[in-house]
Amino acid sequence: MLEDELCMVCGLPQDLCVCEEIAKEEQIIRVFMVKRRYGKKYTLVTGIDPNEVDLSALAKKLKSKLACGGTYKEGRIELQGDHRFKIKEILENSGFAANNIEVQF
Repeated sequence: MLEDELCMVCGLPQDLCVCEEIAKEEQIIRVFMVKRRYGKKYTLVTGIDPNEVDLSALAKKLKSKLACGGTYKEGRIELQGDHRFKIKEILENSGFAANNIEVQF
């Protein structure tokens, strides 16, 4: 087996690598809403390490499930609208630990 096919962290082959699942369980995620210009509401998801979890794929999944626009930048995901009530369930289904997701109301 080539070294390129092995994960440098866990030592397993790339197709069996569990590093991202382990990283998902260890992170403390904060979900909160902010108001911006003209009273627009945005839901912010912070606390996810962009080096261990693919933020672009997670943002795309959240935007698709919540039917909203948004982006990811500077280590956080921004979603248009107030989605605090729905986002915890989606993150849990994505593999994040339920007790590590803090939703501020």
